[in-house]
Amino acid sequence: MKYAFLALPLLALTACEPAPEGEPVTRTRIDGKADPTPTATPSPEETQGGTMQVESACRSIIFEDTPLTHCLAVPSRHTIATDLSPSDGSPYRSLSAFSRSEDGETIAFAMNAGMYDDDGNPIGYFVENSQRLQTLNTNEGSGNFHMDPNGVFYGSDGKWEVRTTSDFLANVTERPEFGTQSGPMLVIDGKLHPEISQDGESRLIRNGVGVDDRGRAHFVISNGPISFGKLARFFRDELEVKNALYLDGNVSALWNPATERLDTGAPIGPILVVRKKDTPDD
Repeated sequence: MKYAFLALPLLALTACEPAPEGEPVTRTRIDGKADPTPTATPSPEETQGGTMQVESACRSIIFEDTPLTHCLAVPSRHTIATDLSPSDGSPYRSLSAFSRSEDGETIAFAMNAGMYDDDGNPIGYFVENSQRLQTLNTNEGSGNFHMDPNGVFYGSDGKWEVRTTSDFLANVTERPEFGTQSGPMLVIDGKLHPEISQDGESRLIRNGVGVDDRGRAHFVISNGPISFGKLARFFRDELEVKNALYLDGNVSALWNPATERLDTGAPIGPILVVRKKDTPDD
């Protein structure tokens, strides 16, 4: 195995390039304490009375000397949804604003989820609560989003998938409950994106998502600058994910209520929310 488990110290991490419209993301707990020592798999913390208190879906690890946080969503225990804005307002633009509208006890974790314009609105396909807020973007252009192929992460009824945009366009005929388009793809049918090197020179805080053969969604965010190639290889080689999608870089952020981590920094756009099921499926 190429990674080891690590108790990460509390640091304010910056990326290699300046973030647009604000400062680089600061990774911190809302109470200012260090994160607890992670475990090989998410495990419940116990109170002094021995009762179950919280269970984190996320773990801190190291892959090839780069610290990462890996969060796992399991269909029998979690639901996934997209969220852009309150029903009566403009986009949240931060996980802090989103957290103020939510009961943290119901949230497993949340992460920013795709490219957006200056107002925080998605520039690619976006579905929230089965309502399509933005159509599929097949335009050519510059930047990470247009690094062909890009892709879509979507799902309905606990079935989650990552597909390239062309695959999604050709084969998905029913509107999903949620969906977000981003780019580039990191892993396509078990192979790295053709324009991604093994470990390129561009290093930023980055996050992505992939779905394994068991239908579980793996969300990964780096806690230090990372190349596209290294992030892609983590999905392919360690998580054994055949298709993985890049979500964003430099502004990448995570809210994990179980460890009181709430990242702040530059404005974000769409949000992916993983909620705990009231009653886990058998």
